[in-house]
Amino acid sequence: MNMKKIELLIKPFKLDEVKDALASLGIYGMTVSEVKGFGQQKGHTELYRGAEYQVDFVPKIKIEIVVNDEVVEKTVDAVISAAKTGKIGDGKVFVTNVEETIRIRTGEKGTAAI
Repeated sequence: MNMKKIELLIKPFKLDEVKDALASLGIYGMTVSEVKGFGQQKGHTELYRGAEYQVDFVPKIKIEIVVNDEVVEKTVDAVISAAKTGKIGDGKVFVTNVEETIRIRTGEKGTAAI
């Protein structure tokens, strides 16, 4: 069975909603990182103690999960629905092929290691 890695870049306040959407599909294993970046937004300006300054990198949450091919579409639809605000900076979803997965503790391979 083939596997895909789904990487999500989302707004930080959407993490719990996305986690709950994944859990509703039976997906509990994930890696979550706090990251910074920008796309079309190109950062923004903020006021601090009366001075305006440019924030080049916007805080985001990166979630990485690996799933079986047959649940990829359902998973992507669920996370988009949970993460979407309709405003610029909602994030991105990347889906890539996974050649192999190995559970270090047991040596299990493939989908058994997910």
